[in-house]
Amino acid sequence: MRAFVFPGQGSQKIGMGADLAEASAIAREVFEEVDDVLGQNLSRIMWEGPEDELTLTENAQPAIMANAIAALRVLEKEGGIALAQKGDFVAGHSLGEYTALCAVGAFSLADTARLLKLRGRSMQAAVPVGEGAMAALLGADIEKATALAQAAAQGEVCSVANDNDPTQVVLSGHRGAIERAIGLVKEHGIKRGVALPVSAPFHCALMQPAADAMAEAFETTEPATLRLPLFANVTAAMVSDPAEVKRLLVEQVTGRVRWRESAIAMREAGVEHFVELGGKVLAPMIKRSAGEVDVTSAITMQDIEALAKAL
Repeated sequence: MRAFVFPGQGSQKIGMGADLAEASAIAREVFEEVDDVLGQNLSRIMWEGPEDELTLTENAQPAIMANAIAALRVLEKEGGIALAQKGDFVAGHSLGEYTALCAVGAFSLADTARLLKLRGRSMQAAVPVGEGAMAALLGADIEKATALAQAAAQGEVCSVANDNDPTQVVLSGHRGAIERAIGLVKEHGIKRGVALPVSAPFHCALMQPAADAMAEAFETTEPATLRLPLFANVTAAMVSDPAEVKRLLVEQVTGRVRWRESAIAMREAGVEHFVELGGKVLAPMIKRSAGEVDVTSAITMQDIEALAKAL
């Protein structure tokens, strides 16, 4: 069995998608449609920068999605590969969940771009700059990370945002609490705590205003039928009902990204081959979590051509 997976924020970099757009008219069409829908030259920011503009949450989220969907469309239209025929499940890390849903027809490309632009803006606006923070804990499992978060909170928000793999957990919350957590890592048997260069504390209770904004958006943009089931971030379980998908996407804004558990659950469901489109960040996490599985990452035209031959 095979799962197609899609990367989240942090995988963006200047030049992303440029070579693919040059090599393929199909890819160019994706970037042009996203530019038109958003009313901005996002592709120029992706290809030329400046970096601080690309890393803005409201730009990074649709950019990462567009890059992955461009790779998928090239695979499907030029490689002759139908995702619904070659895959059994999809999943995505945080914003990558929207990319996964676009890939299986739950949202159109235009709607996905609009939803991610809104999601990025709402997440940025939910907490004043400087009041929130996030930190990656290296050499930490979920038990150690949870204990550390509880010790560092002291009345503020400090919680597990991403359970990425058995060696990497991310905390999110008030800046003071996150700084305390970094200072307490050694006491909790954790190798290192590293403050992340993010503009807001994602996936924690402080994101509730953004969750409310997404709930409102889904009143007019409903998910359609999924061509393949999704393994959802907040449950690490399979979902295919559009109403349930909508509920989980709202919950995901403040909820934990249970990526380690999702990788294990997909493996237990029979997945032996994971294909990451548009990035190379999820593959190592999946291998550390799910063990003996085959993982392929495809970003470039060369990657996609090799993948099409192998599938």
